[in-house]
Amino acid sequence: MKLWGARMRAPLNPLVEKLNASLPIDIRLFREDIDGSLAWTHGLQRAGILSTDEARRIRDGLEKVRAEFVTGSFAVLASDEDIHTAVERRLTELSGDVGGKLHTGRSRNDQVATDFRLWIMRGCDSLDWELRTLQSALLDSAEAALEAPFPGYTHTQRAQPITWGHWAMSHFWPLERDRGRLKDARRSAGILPLGSGALSGVVFAIDRHALGKELGFHSVSASSLDGVRDRDFAVEFLFASALTGVHLSQIAEQLILYSTSEFGFVVIDDSYTTGSSLMPQKKNPDPLELARGKSGRLIGGLVGLLTTLKGLPSAYDKDLQEDKQPVFEAFDTLSLLIPVMTGLISTIHLQTDRMLAALSPEMFATDLADYLVAKGIPFRQAHALVGMAVRRAEEQGIPLASLSLDELRMISGEFGEDVTRVFDLQAAINRRRAIGGTAGEALFRQLRSARSLLLA
Repeated sequence: MKLWGARMRAPLNPLVEKLNASLPIDIRLFREDIDGSLAWTHGLQRAGILSTDEARRIRDGLEKVRAEFVTGSFAVLASDEDIHTAVERRLTELSGDVGGKLHTGRSRNDQVATDFRLWIMRGCDSLDWELRTLQSALLDSAEAALEAPFPGYTHTQRAQPITWGHWAMSHFWPLERDRGRLKDARRSAGILPLGSGALSGVVFAIDRHALGKELGFHSVSASSLDGVRDRDFAVEFLFASALTGVHLSQIAEQLILYSTSEFGFVVIDDSYTTGSSLMPQKKNPDPLELARGKSGRLIGGLVGLLTTLKGLPSAYDKDLQEDKQPVFEAFDTLSLLIPVMTGLISTIHLQTDRMLAALSPEMFATDLADYLVAKGIPFRQAHALVGMAVRRAEEQGIPLASLSLDELRMISGEFGEDVTRVFDLQAAINRRRAIGGTAGEALFRQLRSARSLLLA
């Protein structure tokens, strides 16, 4: 008989039973369900509901159930609706009728919310570690070619000279923000709903603070009604995951471009590429393309759960059975994708000669305007004057740096013999000394700051 079946006059329709079952999805909560049940056993014992011997028998039975899951010997029955039903059913088989006392004062509503929060807390810790590893790989790559110059782009057009270190570290900081969002999601998940019952609380003298401390929660839910309904923590986890996916996609898109023959800035290691079934010469950056593609699924999971939640009236509704699959999928996706990105970046080869050759004098146009500003010309006027110089060079089919001094003086008398210094690549890079700039000293400061964050 179902846990809830005594009042029913007819058995559940087989199709409804199949629709209603969630065990194929929530079976991965077995550790959290057993941990929560052990804590609840302690709570019932402290409240005098269970004797010392009964509590011991339940704890022993739960650990046996855990061992069966770990070893893969747990036998799922068709009657097991979800992980909670399966664990309690097997516990009763192993420990006898005393297993039926475990559910005293507890509902599957507060039970599943507790299990899910525990799982997300642990999932956040796991993803944080993976992101730290990827950040470390980015910093290693940055440090290895900290001052290697190559073009920086805006609107996918050559803009100003930057360095590889500057580029690689620019992707460290979004991942650091992602880690912060995961920490926030973990804290949101760290509120214990156990003891909320179905919606109105528990009549027994359960010490919820002791339960929370035992399970690693930082506080307990203030409202039993909200405690069983709240899935904000899952939304926050999905948002953090989706934005992480977006940031990985941005890295991937740039590396895909940089690895093309047209750019040729980087060579991706063969172990992180695939080939073509038709064209023997092809070397495809499939992992990077999958990083782009999977970001859409991560975003979809977030939108899907928000849509599920928006119309729920109160307490627990069966709609919330749909909360776990997008979370599990997001975790699984990032748990696989982040290490692949880490390995790819760790093994990437830079073509510094191609990077350097891609720089052109037109990329120093802003430096030329800054040169005029130093002569006392307002920036907007200097911008226009340099624009005229760029146009004149284009009309003559020559690089900007090849315009003669006489031609430049026809545009502005402020141009002098020292104008040639503007086109010194290393000087242009090192002029940007402010925090976050391309100068070597600024890059070293940024690298030290980033390394210290990983050690914290």
